[in-house]
Amino acid sequence: MVYVVDDKCTKCMACTHVCPVDAFREDEKLLLIEPDVCIDCGVCVPECPVAAIASQSDADGKWVKYNAEKSKTCKPPKKD
Repeated sequence: MVYVVDDKCTKCMACTHVCPVDAFREDEKLLLIEPDVCIDCGVCVPECPVAAIASQSDADGKWVKYNAEKSKTCKPPKKD
């Protein structure tokens, strides 16, 4: 199962720097994970200071759907 981000996300970007496949996308409110890119490695989970990242099996179905649909239209966040 890949990971998803929920509405606890504060867009701190801590998770984006550890993702080996650049699966994160940025919308106007929060970061998202594109499920077709995520490799389920889990390295982003402990980096999130607000626990906004969960596996799809543990996440609310609405956030699974939101990440899957919205990430397709969003761009990757800019890296420093």
